[in-house]
Amino acid sequence: MKILFKHFLWVSIFAACSCTSRYPGPLSPEEALSSFQLHPDFEIQVFAAEPFVKDPVCMEFDADGNIYVVEMPDYPYRPAEGEEKGRIVLLKDEDGDGRIDASVVFADKIMEATSILPYDGGLLVTSAPNILFLKDTDGDGKSDIRKVMFSGFFAANSEAQITSLRFGADNWIYASNNGQSGEVSSSLDPEAPSLAMSRADFRFRMDTGEFEQITGSGQFGQTLDEFGNRFYTQNTLHIQQSIMPWKYWHRHAFMPSFRTSANVSDHELEMFQLTPPPYWRAERTRRRNEDFQARNLDRVEYAEDHFTGASGGTIYVGNGFGAPYEGNVFTGDVAGNLVHRDVLSADSSSPEWIAQRDDQELDQEFLASTDPWFRPTNFAQGPDGQLYLIDYYRQHIETPVSIPDDLKADMDFMNGSEHGRIYRIQPKGTQSTLPKISLSQASSSELVALLAHPNGWHRNTAQRLILERQDQSIAPELRSLLQQSNAPKARIRALYALEGLGSLTSADVQKALIDSEPGIRKEALVLAEKQENGLELALPFAQDSNAQVAFQAALTLGNYQGKKVQEALAEILLRFGNNNWYIWAVLSSDVGSSKEFLDLLVSQGYFNVPDNGAANFMENYAFISGAKNDKDQLKGLLTALQKEPFANNSEVLESTLNDLFKGLERNDLDVAMAEKIKIIKEDQSASSIEKVQSLLSLY
Repeated sequence: MKILFKHFLWVSIFAACSCTSRYPGPLSPEEALSSFQLHPDFEIQVFAAEPFVKDPVCMEFDADGNIYVVEMPDYPYRPAEGEEKGRIVLLKDEDGDGRIDASVVFADKIMEATSILPYDGGLLVTSAPNILFLKDTDGDGKSDIRKVMFSGFFAANSEAQITSLRFGADNWIYASNNGQSGEVSSSLDPEAPSLAMSRADFRFRMDTGEFEQITGSGQFGQTLDEFGNRFYTQNTLHIQQSIMPWKYWHRHAFMPSFRTSANVSDHELEMFQLTPPPYWRAERTRRRNEDFQARNLDRVEYAEDHFTGASGGTIYVGNGFGAPYEGNVFTGDVAGNLVHRDVLSADSSSPEWIAQRDDQELDQEFLASTDPWFRPTNFAQGPDGQLYLIDYYRQHIETPVSIPDDLKADMDFMNGSEHGRIYRIQPKGTQSTLPKISLSQASSSELVALLAHPNGWHRNTAQRLILERQDQSIAPELRSLLQQSNAPKARIRALYALEGLGSLTSADVQKALIDSEPGIRKEALVLAEKQENGLELALPFAQDSNAQVAFQAALTLGNYQGKKVQEALAEILLRFGNNNWYIWAVLSSDVGSSKEFLDLLVSQGYFNVPDNGAANFMENYAFISGAKNDKDQLKGLLTALQKEPFANNSEVLESTLNDLFKGLERNDLDVAMAEKIKIIKEDQSASSIEKVQSLLSLY
């Protein structure tokens, strides 16, 4: 029945279109409302629309409730320098009815701005190749300061540039970089060496001037919970989690290459759209699939009902929707004209979270439109606790370079650039007015109290203001909140607010390490790394019952040396070693990839237990040993491989050897040694154990 309805709907849409055009025209904002099929408990209202906003891609509320929107009218073409049309506008609700009725230009002529973040009375702005700081100092509502904070980011494709600024509970500001190359320098620390950005995302601190790579390849959409878990959006993969932090993965230079993030969706690329694919997409997909078949490739491309334009993934932290929705992730798909919702839950045996559909949305989306112009690019949350949906509203939203010339001949990629909508989603019957707010005028003590507010916007804004003010006098109040609050989200904010003020003590960290909330224990382990007694603090957490805490313990303990560390890492492997993340966490450290650690595991019988990840550990350990090319470590490995339980396990022995050869090939070996190793590797007559013996003879 659902399929028949969808087919009928498509036929009706095409019948309504002009017979001289393959693409339908736009709807008015009010007409667009009738195109939405929304979760039955909610309603959607027009919050802002043209002419007050056009081509919106990001919206943020500052500490005083002022509403700033990034407009990106140049997309998909990068304008020549001096001809930029990008703007940031300040929206106003002058009659107080909850709908925008005026706007002023805060800043204009901005090169491909994609995201903003309120900071220090102004705005941080991603505008590749830069991150800018804009501020109005004379009170006229227009920016009169424009300063380049960071420069050198990739700037050749607006769909893959620096974007999605987010202030984390850990006082860092995060940005998605899509793993693009670049040499980034900072005006906060002009003496700091430039940062190579290839295969990395980005984070920085305004209070300390630090900036660094982080793992991930986020595109347009990034979101963090309050306990250090970071998720990002990337076209077809609507929700990925960054698992292995960059600073641990790069502790030594010998790790094998693998993805440091995970697709945590349990429903893969599936989505339920109400619109037919546009002609160009359907035809391009048909051609591509014909090509795949002609070349006998095991590959299929989908033109519909599969994520291709996922955008703006956002964890809902408001207090307006009710407890069942708190922590849910909302993600738009600009090609599917819909909003998808994921419910997150922790995996009991992995550092990964699991993103699942809600039981009410097993065959439909939280919101879907029959209007193919609906382009949900992003979301915003504010002081009212509701969810705001940013709709770019264009006829086409695709990079022209990816469409064959004949298909784009009748496509106007700028058609609709005069449009733009922002919607408010709220439970039915909710009063649609914005609260008057002025947190910039709140006392520091009032800001401390707001760290326990039920709305995440208040918690986040209050912590940011505490960081900006650097008022040391409130440290006792923060410490009291950490020790006495019943709300975990207040305790984690208090913990990091103390860190941001430079007032964090070892006693504070110890208090957090025994917290009942696993997320706080996990973050306390990160903070323990900066304490003089960090090893002593971290050692007990190899036994923590929570999988995410144990994973962080493996990462943290890897910063140290000694027999106790080896024993703790071995214990973690015995408990979680059938999950590769724990193996990589251990091996990312010098101590966990050492000859002595292998000897310990052998003596403890780790490799005698089936299905505990021992084979995977051995393969990765062999790669690292080969890449290090340390004579003693290689001798120890090759000697161990000649004994039980490896010698008579041909499958494990062969896979371990293969990875050892891969690691050795990473080295600049002298010509003679490289040739000897190659001969051993390619000897088809030799068994695996004979190859082990031949390699050992070289060392």
